[in-house]
Amino acid sequence: MINVTIVPVLEDNYAYLLEADNGETAIVDPGESGPVIVALGDKDLNLDYILNTHHHSDHIAGNRDLKNAYNAKLAGPAKDSHRIADLDIELDESSVFEFGGEQAQIFETPGHTTGGICIYFPISKIIFTGDTIFSLGCGRLFEGTPEQMWASFQKIMALPDDTKLYCGHEYTQGGARFCLTVEPDNPDLKARAEEVNALREEEKPTLPSTIGIEKKTNVFLRAGSADRFAEIRKLRDNF
Repeated sequence: MINVTIVPVLEDNYAYLLEADNGETAIVDPGESGPVIVALGDKDLNLDYILNTHHHSDHIAGNRDLKNAYNAKLAGPAKDSHRIADLDIELDESSVFEFGGEQAQIFETPGHTTGGICIYFPISKIIFTGDTIFSLGCGRLFEGTPEQMWASFQKIMALPDDTKLYCGHEYTQGGARFCLTVEPDNPDLKARAEEVNALREEEKPTLPSTIGIEKKTNVFLRAGSADRFAEIRKLRDNF
């Protein structure tokens, strides 16, 4: 099994420190290196892998420092190999990538970017969604289309409801405010919004969420079609 530690980076990003039972370690989406180095030092850990979900700088800016400091292998989306420097392992849906004795499943999830991926560990029941799906939100369509993003959602929503979802940002409170404008009478959403507000008042992360929670509360995933998703995304862009 894989243990996950949330490492806050930058203003509202999260990187994730993974520790496997066999001693292997990895960091997901290090937007800066400093907090990751501190987290590793606190646990007296080396770093074996760096995992990137997409090419945006707030997810990869710590790569080089961490590679140099720990001689870690960098794994990321094959379709972003021209946009992520020094990629050692290119990942796509045909990839076999093992970490901690567990084989990850790679989902190609275009929409936010054209080359983005999500990384799913089925035994540990955890998925890292980058900026494809947030808790109560999703990424802006910077490079992809609504149809692509909607198809990407379907891959994630097909996973077991108890899968823990770790996304790239602490956007949940703002996401809740928006989702309530779309589904103001959704009792699951209202309960989740109250939970999120309480967590943020205590300056605690709202993550991980779960696939089951998001299916009940995330209006982007609940849109029902790519066309309706596009409408909701446009409303969010102007919210």
